[in-house]
Amino acid sequence: MAPTLGTFLLPEGFERPGLTAVLREGRLVHEAGRHALWVAGDRRRPVATYAGGPSGFREPVVLVPGFLAGDLSLRLMAKALRRRGHRTYRSLIHANVGCTVAATTQLETRLEAIALRRGARVQVVGHSLGGMLARGLAVRRPDLVAGIVTLGSPMLAPAAHHAGLTRSVDVLVRLSRAGVPGLMSVDCVAGDCAREGFEESREPLPDGVSFTTIYSRRDGIVDWRACLDPLAVPVEVTASHVGMAVDPRVVEQVAAALARHQESVLEVDRGESA
Repeated sequence: MAPTLGTFLLPEGFERPGLTAVLREGRLVHEAGRHALWVAGDRRRPVATYAGGPSGFREPVVLVPGFLAGDLSLRLMAKALRRRGHRTYRSLIHANVGCTVAATTQLETRLEAIALRRGARVQVVGHSLGGMLARGLAVRRPDLVAGIVTLGSPMLAPAAHHAGLTRSVDVLVRLSRAGVPGLMSVDCVAGDCAREGFEESREPLPDGVSFTTIYSRRDGIVDWRACLDPLAVPVEVTASHVGMAVDPRVVEQVAAALARHQESVLEVDRGESA
């Protein structure tokens, strides 16, 4: 492991994918093509309204991008979810390259605004690092988060990622040392800041927060075993790490998870009002 990363981010039992594992990410070309064909057929499907389900209401959904990515990376998924009746929102993260604790705080402010506007808690869909931010925020603010869906998020071992990704972290840290603002510093990946974010994402989820983790054994970027949070409902897909954001089979699983979470909330509500 590069010395930049804190050793506590790679607990025993997990490992970084081998150097050739990244070749699996070549599937992205096929996954993008599959998405294009799927969209062509999906356009013939009636567009659902935002109000739906037994309660006549669906919770707002915020999509959070992964490391080095921005909201644009989840634009296709957001569009597909909207066609299924979900009111989606951007995280307002243009490039997920800064301090994770600061990013979580920024996301918290975003969720506060959406929850206030819609009068309801929010479901969060997070890709890779975005899922880890969502996991920590669900612990911190269960009054804002109704459920989370993570995609290829190595919550059990954040450093169990490909060496190429580690080199990207190293570059950000060097640029931060050189005085470039808004980037990950050493403290963000090896110090108290990193430890705070990691420990928060490992705390038990409060009652009333649903959790689904979507993972792939063909993930070429992270150790898929690190995605299996014991508190989550696991859903296995066949997709590359980057391709999870566009593969229509993954999108359908995300939509199904959001529906399960919504029904879970309705069951709680019915129980409380009975």
